[in-house]
Amino acid sequence: MSQQPVQTVSGKLILLIKAGYWLALLIIAAMVIASFILLQQMMATQQHNNTLLDIVSTQKTLSQRIVFLAGATSSGSRDKQPALVSALKQATAEFETNYDLLLEQTNADPMSPARLDPKSTESVLFAKPFHLDYFSVGLVANGKRLISSFESQLTGASDGYKGSGERVNLDASVANATLSGYAALGQRISADADERSEKLLALHRTLFYATLGVIVLVALFIFRPMSNTILRKTHELIDARNSMAFIAVHDGLTGLHNRTFLTDHFDTLIKGSQRRRERLAVVQLDLDRFKQINDTLGHAAGDYVLVVTAQRMRDSCRASDLCVRLGGDEFVMILGGAGGTEDINMLARRILAHINEPIVFQGTNILPGASAGIAVYPVDADNAQDLLVHADLALYSAKKLGGSNFSFFSEELRRELDYRKQLEHDIKVAIADRAFQVYFQPQVSLTNGTISGIEALVRWNHAERGMIPPGEFIPVAEKCGFMPEIGRIVISKAIKEAAEWNRAGIAFGRLAVNVSGTELREHDFDAFLFETLEKAGLPPQKLSLEIVESVILDDEKTGIAAKLRHIRAAGVHLELDDFGTGYASLSHVNPNEIDRLKIDRRFVQNIHENGDNSKIVRAITELARGLGISIVAEGAETEAELDSLMAIGCDQVQGYSIAFPMPHDKALEWLTARMPKKARLTVLQGSLT
Repeated sequence: MSQQPVQTVSGKLILLIKAGYWLALLIIAAMVIASFILLQQMMATQQHNNTLLDIVSTQKTLSQRIVFLAGATSSGSRDKQPALVSALKQATAEFETNYDLLLEQTNADPMSPARLDPKSTESVLFAKPFHLDYFSVGLVANGKRLISSFESQLTGASDGYKGSGERVNLDASVANATLSGYAALGQRISADADERSEKLLALHRTLFYATLGVIVLVALFIFRPMSNTILRKTHELIDARNSMAFIAVHDGLTGLHNRTFLTDHFDTLIKGSQRRRERLAVVQLDLDRFKQINDTLGHAAGDYVLVVTAQRMRDSCRASDLCVRLGGDEFVMILGGAGGTEDINMLARRILAHINEPIVFQGTNILPGASAGIAVYPVDADNAQDLLVHADLALYSAKKLGGSNFSFFSEELRRELDYRKQLEHDIKVAIADRAFQVYFQPQVSLTNGTISGIEALVRWNHAERGMIPPGEFIPVAEKCGFMPEIGRIVISKAIKEAAEWNRAGIAFGRLAVNVSGTELREHDFDAFLFETLEKAGLPPQKLSLEIVESVILDDEKTGIAAKLRHIRAAGVHLELDDFGTGYASLSHVNPNEIDRLKIDRRFVQNIHENGDNSKIVRAITELARGLGISIVAEGAETEAELDSLMAIGCDQVQGYSIAFPMPHDKALEWLTARMPKKARLTVLQGSLT
């Protein structure tokens, strides 16, 4: 899954969790607020009912007081009557005020149909049997008339009450009726309050249970899935972290530890062996025919061989030993407590015998063949870096013996190592001084002797050790990563020399320069090549780049194919070098990509005696002729080999029988001597007669 969909899914999940979280909070908050509002309403209702009951209780008392004061005033002495009248007046006014407040608080309506309901407050106030409103209003009215009558009698005023005294008397029957009405009203208010309270309590109880239910639902359907999701994602993060930690120190294909783990733990293993006073063996392994397996059977077969080899390595050693894949088909085994030389020898034989057993892939038997180099602590070195270097040298020595074998590091290899280190240093100095020289070897046509091309070859004349063969310093330069710099020195010098020949009119065909995959992988190689051609003044058509087939095999992974097409589109020719030694050569013989094939020298040498080589060269020649691709045979050294090539139809040749590689001055002499002679005009002297 790509990174963007993963981020999208994570974003949606986070958004869903947030939405669920806030939804749950909102639901719970709404339920809590509703419960609070309901509780407030209950408290307000209770307070209202208490107020009404207080008023009813006061009215009951005042009704009795009014009747009592009315009787006391009527029977009291004249000197006490003013005080009694005042008290009666106050009680009557308070009774009237409370009654108005009672009507206001109860919202009683005399015209309401509720008065017909015996359970309603209006029934007590306005209907039988209590008619509380009638008795209350009558009590107030009679009290006021009685007060007015008493005041008229006491003051003698003529503008007071005019009726007879009998009409304003208040007896016990009025007080009892009023008292009975207010008692019934109090009971009705209490009953209504209890009923409303029960309803509110039931509603509050329902709301409480609903809140609990919502909390349970939220816990089950929101927080539980949320917690499960968080737990699952936490486990996924832990698994991802563990996977990343595993990948960081393990090879993704074979599952063995990688170079990073070896670098971090090698010193610890050495210190452990030092404490135990044990030997530690470093076995560096390499598959002899791994490239052939990849080229002939494909990378799937190569990967399968690597996986099986890794498993066989694990099976061949103890759990305490360390198996590492350095990269490609290179492996390392660190064997603790290795014992003596003979023990290590036996162990190495057993390991190689197991690894070199045939591997069956899709019905095909594969014999990868493994070689090993062994270095022993503390005999050969006392640190990790030197042990690996020494094991690598021993591996190289085993491969020189023919492969499928192993070799121990020795004093001879130590001397070779010292020489190699010195050679690396000298190569660096030579690169800085641009001391590498260019030798030229011509290519000619057997038919007419014309020069079809000239190959540029690198040479190194060491100041102290003299001429160092290319086969000695080029492998070291390739392993140390110096070839791109050396290649650019050779290309620059060769193009400069060829440009001078071209300006002088010297025919040399095309200049052929070997280019490695390392050089082509440099991002600015094409820009460097075009700049060098332009600066020297050599037309691109006068230059050929020689590449080997392994460079083309890596096209898809390195982007070299696009770079080669760009270079060829500019007019530079491309030649496939060492043709016939690869494993899928015919798939790359394309006249739209390759201009010339170079037959490898191993097919040319003794071609007149080896019928198989003669058939191979003839087949390659006919293939190239049919595709319209030119061909040149390299390594022709004898007259008999030249005759055989001529008979086959391979016209262009290169080799010691034609010319040895020459420095630029000797090459110039050779080319000049073979230039066609210009006709000279001779003027005859003498008489016309």
